[in-house]
Amino acid sequence: MSSTGKQAVYGAPPPSLANVPARAAQCSPLVPGAQGLEEAPDGSLQRIIIAAPPGVLERRFVLAQALRALAPGGELVAMAPKTKGGARLRKELEAFGCQVVETSKQHQRICACIRPDTPRGLDAAIAAGGPQQPPALGLWSQPGLFSWDRPDAGSTLLIPHLGGLSGAGADLGCGAGALALAALASPKVSQLTLIDIDRRAIAAARLNVDDPRAAFLQADLRDPEAPLSGLDFVIMNPPFHLGAAEDRSLGQVFIARAGSMLRKGGVCRLVANVGLPYEAVLKQSFSRVSALGQGHGYKLFEAIR
Repeated sequence: MSSTGKQAVYGAPPPSLANVPARAAQCSPLVPGAQGLEEAPDGSLQRIIIAAPPGVLERRFVLAQALRALAPGGELVAMAPKTKGGARLRKELEAFGCQVVETSKQHQRICACIRPDTPRGLDAAIAAGGPQQPPALGLWSQPGLFSWDRPDAGSTLLIPHLGGLSGAGADLGCGAGALALAALASPKVSQLTLIDIDRRAIAAARLNVDDPRAAFLQADLRDPEAPLSGLDFVIMNPPFHLGAAEDRSLGQVFIARAGSMLRKGGVCRLVANVGLPYEAVLKQSFSRVSALGQGHGYKLFEAIR
């Protein structure tokens, strides 16, 4: 983010609640092509509007980075649904030394403040919410990623079924790269593209997957134009949340994209929560669908294009 971008926006604040200038620089990690808030020089912003994330460590990281990037006297406006972090916003900003004006509208808490000359506790919040290696995970990760600090049960269930893959493939919604590491254990895999909408996931995966066969791509798979084609295999633990909101159609989109990326006869192996309605779209996108197993609230599939 250049120092000339004096106004910034993080995420997608509701237009009815925030007047976001058209020239405001987007800095959400979930917007492909956006430059990170953490890259903004100290004191380079005059105003920032934030759709605050629901996770405590992630939210405090974003607020601290925003205060760091604001010039003294610059304005910060942050908002979130009351039940998804909004009720804590005021106290969190006050803990940084801000004097906050709080309002409520459309079930959201909206907090506005002026950056103090000497905010408190920014470094600690940035360290707690920044890239790190949680001991239970054993990989580089960051608060805000799915299952950021421990192995995900669904991925753990799928990993034993990723042996024997060969050729060129993709890991859709790669996260920190746990599935990719398992797939690349096969010497028959010639290339694997790790794809995620989250810039933080791609950064973590680059650190975790140190393999010349790996390529990395930040992309939104809801885009109807598939970024790859002619692949031999696809692996995935598709998401069913978009930000804080559940969106069951996301996994269905991932399955359709996998079908469009694979060559005829290519294979897709995936895991999903047992309650998610993926069978119909699997049958629409693939010629043969087989159940690989079920357990711990998850179901496994192999689908042949």
